[in-house]
Formats: sequence, C-alpha cells, structure tokens
Amino acid sequence: MPHVTRRAALAGAAAVLAAPAVVRAAPLEIQFFFPIAAAGPIPKIIDAYARDFEKLHSGIGIKPVYAGSYDDTIAKAITAFKGGHAPPLAMLGAIQVWTLIDLDAIVPFDELATTTEDKQWMAGFFPAFLANGNVDGHTWSIPFQRSTPVLFWNKEAFKEAGLDPEKPPQTWAEQTAMGKKLVVKAGDTVKRWGVQIPGTAGTYWLYQGLAEQAGQQLMSRDGTKTFFNSPGSVEALEYWVSLGKQGIQPPGVVDWGTTPNDFVAGRVAMMWTTTGNLTFVANRAKFRFGVAMLPADKQRGAPTGGANFHVFKTATKTERDAALLFVKWVTTPERAAQWSIDTGYVATRPDAWETTLMKQRVAKLPQAAVARDQLKYAVPELSTHQNQQVTLPLNSALQAALAGTKQPKAALDDAQANAVRVLAPFQRT
Repeated sequence: MPHVTRRAALAGAAAVLAAPAVVRAAPLEIQFFFPIAAAGPIPKIIDAYARDFEKLHSGIGIKPVYAGSYDDTIAKAITAFKGGHAPPLAMLGAIQVWTLIDLDAIVPFDELATTTEDKQWMAGFFPAFLANGNVDGHTWSIPFQRSTPVLFWNKEAFKEAGLDPEKPPQTWAEQTAMGKKLVVKAGDTVKRWGVQIPGTAGTYWLYQGLAEQAGQQLMSRDGTKTFFNSPGSVEALEYWVSLGKQGIQPPGVVDWGTTPNDFVAGRVAMMWTTTGNLTFVANRAKFRFGVAMLPADKQRGAPTGGANFHVFKTATKTERDAALLFVKWVTTPERAAQWSIDTGYVATRPDAWETTLMKQRVAKLPQAAVARDQLKYAVPELSTHQNQQVTLPLNSALQAALAGTKQPKAALDDAQANAVRVLAPFQRT
C-alpha cells in the first residue's frame, strides 16, 4: 500500500509566511478483514492483490487485516460493527448471512452493483456458491474463498491392496469395503487406516455431506428450521460412527488439521477434506493420488463451504463504491483462476475455467476440476438464524457420538431440541 505524506511547498521563509502549506490528501483506505492468521502463503497472496489494485487505483488503499479463524473473524467484525467502526469490507463465512442480516449489519450487493455491467458480473458466479448469500430476493455477499469437500485417494495404496487405482469408491458400501482392504497393521498397531473423515473444526460440514447423501437436508432455506434427528440425519451419523467401530478409520474424533498430513505421509489411504487442500497435497505427496466426488448413499451430495465478501452498512458511500470496485477487480476470471491455482480453492465463476490459465491447470492436474463438477450436486452450507448457537451444540453432539459417549440418535435429538429452542423466535406464520 502506498504511503502518502503531507508535503509543504516551501519557496522560502517569506512564502511560508504568505501562504499555508500545500497538503496532498491521503488516499481513501479500505480496511479489509480476512479469516486467516497472519502467517502462511495466503496473506502474501492477498497482500499482493492489495498492492496490484492500488497501482491501478492510486486514490484507494486496501488494508488487509488477518483476523484469525472464521469464528474469530465474525466475532471481531460484529464487535467492531456494534462499536460503530466495522471495516467497510470483510471476508466472512458464507453461513453468517442470517446473523448479519438480523443485526442489520450489511448492505446487499445488488444495491451497490446497479449498472448493466455490474449485474452481468454478479450473475456470473456459480449458482451453488451464490446460494448461501441469496436471501429474500437480495444478493448479500459475493463468493471468493470457496470450497466443497472431496475425497482424496492414494493410488499406490489402492494398487497394493489389490484395488483398481483408477476407481475410487462411488458409494458408502464401496468405501466401506475398500476401506477394510486398505487398512495395514503390524501386530496390533495400525500403520495405515482405510479412510479418515475428520470430526474436529466444523464437524457439521462433512456430516452435512453424509446427510445429503442419505437424502436428508439439514435446514430449511429460510434459516428457521433444522432436521438434525430426521431418519436420514441419523443414518448419516450411524454410518460415520460405524467406520471407527469397524476399524476402517481411527476410533473417536479424527482431527481435521492432521488429516492432510496423515494422507501425504501414507498413514491413511483415503480422506474427506476440503478441495482447499489440493495444492498442499499436490506439492507434498510422493505418490500418485486422485480426487473424486464424495461417495453416494441414496444420492450424491456435498455442502459448499468457505467465505464471501460482505460490505458493512457503517461504510460511507465512497467506501462502499471503493469496496465494490475492489471486489469486482479481484473476482475477474483471470484472478479467480490464479487464486484457485495458488490456493486450491474452487474458482467461483464458470468463465474462470475458460481462461487459458485454468485450462492449463486442469490439463496438468485434472483433480482440480472435480470440485467444480461436484457443484451440480452441491447444497448451501448449513446456515440458520443464530447460527453459532445452532451449530456449536450440533458439533458437540456429533463428536459425542463419534467418541462413543452418546448414541447417534440420542445425540441428534439433543442437537435438534437445542435448535428448536434457539430458532423459536424466528418462526414465520
């Protein structure tokens, strides 16, 4: 970001006395919350975007603020809003839309992007990624850091187990059967697990994929109802728990953060994780690997995930216009393609996949196209009014079932009862 100092034009002592110093106006600065810690490659990428944008728009400064996890970032953004000093722009979890609308905290993008060109740009994103932010006829957020969960598999481990290395599981039954064959033991010690579906961090996210595959949506689109203990929801959790009971995945709650490391180290043959880990795996795996859509039960299904741009109501008209300018600039097809290549997140616009850059990427790494293709089966990520009060108890219930301290149905009954209580004020007649 350029640094502009105040300059006084001095032509001698007499001139100073005769006229005030000439001051150059400071540029408009747009503070921009982003959900990640300050270390790592992504802040470097975002910082570079800010500098590149500023070179083209000398009157606007973009100041990224790396606010920690998704939960940390939304908490900081809401605190700042309530204090009257929210950032004009923030990258927040797409699931937070109801929370932000209820607080009257954000401006819908369709009120900012009003020209024909603006509307064409706004309509150019994958509908699956727009879905969380499309509420009551408005587009409240713009997709950027987006993902879906996918299945990674170790082709060499498949070959060793006598499985076709080019054929990942298409169904839960196949995943179970293959997973059993892929387990490697040395005495009582497991050297390689068949599959890992991690259960820490946003536990509900991968569970939502299982529920959709069992034919069960977890929430109503108006954010007022959940279906956590419906038959398909219970079936999904029972299947997840069964993987640990059968010794196919580690018993208990598998850690989200260590799962990609376990995979590239060969300690697990298949894993469910975000497509955002594609670049990590591609750069570190010493074996051939594949990426596939999540296996189906009654149907295919996967939630979308990740974060969108939001503009806060406390921003001035000038700040809103500048924020929109930056969001449009950073989501052009070429930049969306480069962001996907650099990070592993899914390029959020179909036209990004038509760029030469992305075509070359897919030709070199066909696995990159799987998450895009899975979008036809994708559903909006679990999002309700009072979202954290609904999802955190659900996460606890899921982890209790995985840990064996509660039966799946009982755990989900508790989560549903909590959700009914929390959402009672929002029921629509």
